Amino acid sequence: MTLMKSLAGATCAFALFAGVASAEPAIIFDLGGKFDKSFNEAAFNGATRWAEETGGTFKELEMQDEAQREQALRRLAEAGANPVVMTGFAFGDVLNKVAPDFPDTKFAIIDMVVEQPNVKSVVYSEHEGSYLVGMMAGLATKTGTVGFIGGMDIPLIRKFGCGYAQGVKAVKPDATIINNFTGSTPAAWNDPVKGAELAKGQKAQGADVIYAAAGNTGVGVLQAAADEGILSIGVDKNQNHLHPGSVLTSMLKRVDNAVYEAFKEGENLTPGINVMGLANDGVGYAMDENNASLVTPEMQAKVDEAAAKIKSGELVVHDYMSDNTCPAATF
Repeated sequence: MTLMKSLAGATCAFALFAGVASAEPAIIFDLGGKFDKSFNEAAFNGATRWAEETGGTFKELEMQDEAQREQALRRLAEAGANPVVMTGFAFGDVLNKVAPDFPDTKFAIIDMVVEQPNVKSVVYSEHEGSYLVGMMAGLATKTGTVGFIGGMDIPLIRKFGCGYAQGVKAVKPDATIINNFTGSTPAAWNDPVKGAELAKGQKAQGADVIYAAAGNTGVGVLQAAADEGILSIGVDKNQNHLHPGSVLTSMLKRVDNAVYEAFKEGENLTPGINVMGLANDGVGYAMDENNASLVTPEMQAKVDEAAAKIKSGELVVHDYMSDNTCPAATF
């Protein structure tokens, strides 16, 4: 199997794509790169799984700056890539502009709804998975104080934090929850040093479990938590292995499945909105040998009971993005 190598910049990528007529699928990674150990890497794993199973190849492009988004989409569509999958809400505006110009090309976007007849929008019920890991944090804390560190301060990430807070409060109503965000620009996803600083600051305020929803920035949070002797919670992909015995669990957001399914559908990709939550295994939490010693059978039983209630509709986790409020925490 031969995959297109990661490209250093759009100019090089576009030169390679020019004049190529191909129905290969393509994926564009957001800032932070495909090896961010989080969101983008989960997407890359989905594309790789498709390639390994089918023997197919795909084009890939890592974003270097914001200015490349529209040009990247147009060049891939002109080169015949189909479908073109992109990771992240930040592609929303340019995709809404580009998609009508290529009616025969299918596009898929993760974490944003773009209402075009040739676009599949994949969104997640992150608040449901975050509720479960919040319960885990509330059951594990010894100080009664837990933390949440988000990447870019946007409603989507507050959705993670709000779900987490609800889960914490469900098992420990008197818990204190400390919230921080890394920044207000896309650079917030790729600043592990700042993530580590925030984690140490939260520990100083008493937090002994910290949930990071911050892309590559979260890697710094997990590292600092391990160094400081407290627990962390990973996000998007299973990050338990990064610091065995220190990462309590990871909130799984199956971005890999979204990319895999889009590539599998290929040129027959079905447009519309696809919501992935607990009920269809779009989100969840990670258990493996790396965190088995941290989670007691009683803890897991309580979390699994809540998961079953969410799946059945008996328990409804409030979605911050429905009205920009959170019943369990102040943002």
